[in-house]
Amino acid sequence: MKIDIEFKGEGMRIDLFLKERCKDISRSYLHKLIKNNNVYVNGKCRKKNYILSEGDHIVFEVPEPEELKIEAEDIPLEIVYEDNCLAVINKPRGMVVHPAPGNYTGTMVNALMYKLDNLSSINGVIRPGIVHRIDKDTTGLLVVAKDDKSHKVLSEEIKNRKTGRFYVALVHGNVKDDEGVIELPIGRDPKNRKKMAVTEKNSKYALTRFRVLRRFGNYTYIELILETGRTHQIRVHMTYKGYPIVGDEVYGRRDNEFKMKGQLLHAKRISFIHPETGELLEFEVELPEDFRKILNILEGRL
Repeated sequence: MKIDIEFKGEGMRIDLFLKERCKDISRSYLHKLIKNNNVYVNGKCRKKNYILSEGDHIVFEVPEPEELKIEAEDIPLEIVYEDNCLAVINKPRGMVVHPAPGNYTGTMVNALMYKLDNLSSINGVIRPGIVHRIDKDTTGLLVVAKDDKSHKVLSEEIKNRKTGRFYVALVHGNVKDDEGVIELPIGRDPKNRKKMAVTEKNSKYALTRFRVLRRFGNYTYIELILETGRTHQIRVHMTYKGYPIVGDEVYGRRDNEFKMKGQLLHAKRISFIHPETGELLEFEVELPEDFRKILNILEGRL
């Protein structure tokens, strides 16, 4: 794809201008294209921090996407429910939901392609059937669409907050309030682009509800209701409030006495309206063994 643009204005960085004009392309990918000499200003390659002037002629070349073939793999996967429209999956810890550059095997999508007869095509080759995601080291329930119509209906349910997504987590600290609401915007961490943060800059509205289930002195077992679905939302909100999730290697504490590799965050229950029948469905799964074991240890200390 080739984009030909004449800049009108003054004093704007070329990478910021292109990100504004090409909203479907990530900033990191834009930087890669600029570095690889795919962006020209007045016939010359420029660096990402080049300042544009009135009348600058920009030619922006985006290489054709590489044709990818994701293979079906016989990977163990617990299917909680399945019908002709959808499936509900209990994802284990350590499993990535869908393939990404450099990681095209061993994901939940690879397993789904082997186990299910069909998956929706809305999200393309990389994310067939994936209506919503949970992090690699978060465990629990996910809904997968088998056809495009069901995918659209389920996506709208999530967007309009008609889907109930209930999590449980073990956090550091003694949570003061028995229940509460965290309503804080989330965006890219300005100090670390690989992380998310509570920030006003380039952020999106985020709402998490919580309720204390059990206190264990320096730890608290809580239930969380995800009202919006921002990247790492629960992990970021709880860390911001001073109660990071135990085992969270990105947003958590280093003093991990349980030597957990991956956050103790579990998508325990989900409810949604079936896209074809209109029936309200609800599913719940038990905590994974490692999570239960740590709760039992804490219970024994009381």
